[in-house]
Amino acid sequence: MEEPNRELFEKVVKVAQARGFVFNASSIYGGLRSSYDYGPLGVLLKNNISKYWWKDIDNDSEIAIFPVDTAIIQSSEVWKASGHIAEFSDPMVDHKPTGERYRADQVPDDINKEDLTEPRQFNLMFETSIGPVQNENSTVYLRPETAQGIFVNFENVLRTMRAKIPFGIANIGKSFRNEITPGQFIFRTREFEQMEIEFFCKEEDENKWFDYWVKKRMEWYRSIGIPDTSLRLREHSDNELAHYASKTVDIEFLYPWGWGELEGIANRGTFDLSSHEKASGKDMSYFDPETNEKITPTVIEPAGGLTRTLFALLCSCYDEEEVNDTTRTLFRFDFNIAPIQIGILPLSKKDELIEVSNNIKNILQENYRTEIDVTQSIGKRYRRQDEIGTPYCITVDFDSLDDNSVTIRSRDSMEQERILITALPGFFSDL
Repeated sequence: MEEPNRELFEKVVKVAQARGFVFNASSIYGGLRSSYDYGPLGVLLKNNISKYWWKDIDNDSEIAIFPVDTAIIQSSEVWKASGHIAEFSDPMVDHKPTGERYRADQVPDDINKEDLTEPRQFNLMFETSIGPVQNENSTVYLRPETAQGIFVNFENVLRTMRAKIPFGIANIGKSFRNEITPGQFIFRTREFEQMEIEFFCKEEDENKWFDYWVKKRMEWYRSIGIPDTSLRLREHSDNELAHYASKTVDIEFLYPWGWGELEGIANRGTFDLSSHEKASGKDMSYFDPETNEKITPTVIEPAGGLTRTLFALLCSCYDEEEVNDTTRTLFRFDFNIAPIQIGILPLSKKDELIEVSNNIKNILQENYRTEIDVTQSIGKRYRRQDEIGTPYCITVDFDSLDDNSVTIRSRDSMEQERILITALPGFFSDL
């Protein structure tokens, strides 16, 4: 078992909150446990992760992936058919001396097991009601996953897009689980964002497509800047498989406290489509033109966490180094994923330098995420840009007014070079 790195965890959380990545929700009222808001840089980073997820899953010309955006509140019949109302629960225990509640498999080691109540099942779905009158017919649930919204739209997508298997339907969106013991910053929260694909294929091809998605998803995490040494695959044992799955492989990340799930790839078989067909009476089959038969497709599901991926990136890219007897803190984000790609730093607030800086921003902002930073000394501004992970800074000085050149500083090497303003687009496009 890996040793927990509590120091790294605390440093990442501190910088994330201080620099505008993540804030405690309702902070002016003392906050709400395990509930977070995403600040300007956090939103940019999330958007970049989402963008590269969509780009990656849609880059294979041989298969189609159709996007949907499904409702957070679905009919309760959806959750009955899927098994969530009956099955979506965790065993919960109470600590008798304090009244503290824990998931039965997450009780701290220092608690005496004799002080715990017998485990009882706790449904994880958030229950609410719709309409002006609250009764048994008004009960609905906030979705605990985006998958079921995809399944109930299978026939709609099949019909309107004239889809042919193999094909996928994908959704990024918020899900809600009333976790018994949320924690570890944004790793386990009651409100989170998922990146899910339901991939429909023939049963005889399920193993091929399962392996395809495991390989493809692992490559994607590496491509956004998560090192291979912090990733591993773990196959579920028979006794931990979900009731709908014949096989599941987790992509795990080495978080500061140890290995934890980033994404699960599951073979859900025909369970979901068959369950909804039986419960709704609607035909959820696919007509195979090769055999002239109706079949129920097998489903391979890669389901990842957007917010967990963001936290994994923060942990992967965080770094410290000694520079001139001081500690430099930085996030080494890849240029394409960084919230701010280029910081523009005028040496003073004089109008002529601000004007040149604005002109540079106008030249670059169509293709790059830029920011003009005029506050504090140039050294402190470099340090701030390092801390938010900006790969390059452009310094505009008084010589720029005469030679139409600026100084580019690299975050990683801290090396600087002088370059003509007109050459800036070419410099960055070459990256």
